[in-house]
Amino acid sequence: MIVGSEITSIRSARVKAARQLARRSARQRTRLFLAEGPQAVREALARPGRVVTELFVTASGGSRYEEILQDGAAEDVPVHAVSGEVMAELAQTVTPQGLLAVCRFVDVPLDQLLFDGTPRLVVLLANVRDPGNAGTVLRTADAAGADAVVFSDASVDPYNGKCVRASAGSLFHLPVVVGSPLGGAARALRESGMQVLAADGGASRELDELEDAGGLRRPTAWLFGNEAWGLPPDLLELADEAIAVPIYGRAESLNLSAAAAVCLYASARAQGARRPARPDGSAAAG
Repeated sequence: MIVGSEITSIRSARVKAARQLARRSARQRTRLFLAEGPQAVREALARPGRVVTELFVTASGGSRYEEILQDGAAEDVPVHAVSGEVMAELAQTVTPQGLLAVCRFVDVPLDQLLFDGTPRLVVLLANVRDPGNAGTVLRTADAAGADAVVFSDASVDPYNGKCVRASAGSLFHLPVVVGSPLGGAARALRESGMQVLAADGGASRELDELEDAGGLRRPTAWLFGNEAWGLPPDLLELADEAIAVPIYGRAESLNLSAAAAVCLYASARAQGARRPARPDGSAAAG
């Protein structure tokens, strides 16, 4: 339900509080972040546990996203009508889509992730600083059926606006661990029964060889590094083995998100991943 009259001033206390969430310090202090656009807001509302604390919507957004607002109303989420000028101040995109949510943090502790047994497929992000890359890898991990993504303490904040947008709602789909020291995370995952594989373009062993040998059938944590400088020796030592994605053409290399997609889908395929069934029991279409 819409609370109060349309907010037209960027000096509104409620607007100021939401705008502050563009800063990491404010997000960490309040454990709140912004999710912009219909896809992110829809998935946030669908996540169990009432993640969304309030919604901001323009008049045109209210017309376009009536179904999403009804989902919010069903959860008793306050909805604030705002002018286009106010939405432009709140949004972090050039062309705002007219809908924005304030959400609670959704990350979980690493030990909670491991409490119910050994995950089958996990992503470890080491020194990944670009939020667009990190969000795309998160989206790819979700698509490949991964069990979790671990953002190391030296990686970007997953609640960064660009990262949230790049994840296209996947931030709300699978467990995310934030700020874990990489060495401790790798050790904990290995002790839980997983192998740790580092994606490294300079590795002597290639992904195809490992896959043919059946080495991807085991529960696996893939370690991905910074796109610009990869994984330094001290981080490569955290892995059981370094693996290179083969290059068949003349390209010098793959970017981080493309390499992650190749590795994660190879693992998912080797582990026998299947598409979820439709409600009628039939297999989902490709």
